[in-house]
Amino acid sequence: MLKRNETKLEIKPWEEKDLDLLFQLNEPKMMEHLGGPESAEQIQKRHKRYLEIGNRGCMFSIILPKDEAVGSVGYWQTVWNDENVYEIGWSVLHSFQGKGIASQAVRAVIAKLKDERKYSSIHAFPSVHNAASNALCRKLDFNLISECEFEYPPGSLMQCNDWCLELE
Repeated sequence: MLKRNETKLEIKPWEEKDLDLLFQLNEPKMMEHLGGPESAEQIQKRHKRYLEIGNRGCMFSIILPKDEAVGSVGYWQTVWNDENVYEIGWSVLHSFQGKGIASQAVRAVIAKLKDERKYSSIHAFPSVHNAASNALCRKLDFNLISECEFEYPPGSLMQCNDWCLELE
């Protein structure tokens, strides 16, 4: 059921054709909290990882009516503080931000994970400077655990907030 002022959308498992979307999401404004844009080679490698994630998680494209891809959302298994958990991440094209698309897509993934019942919690690690992503975590009832250092991109440490949502 759509909430007031929400756009009808669906999340679809990542496909070969989503490579173009990944390049669009790589613009400097979109990547300012994630260490900056990636090279074409890095984008190709990321695309391959998304396609081959297998049973460790799932990446989705966020699709609006008329098959318009406007972002990505996904989850993967990770170990955090010696515990197996899900990690979740999302990105919505700048021109579609502020319309509730990310929160709707993240809610859809949370519903899938609640049905899966593999791990008891989901963690998100937005940069402490990413006001929009931190607000989304708050809006979706994630609990702020602490500020932490997180390695992203590989080889670089960034200051993040550790947000956790209990699934049980």
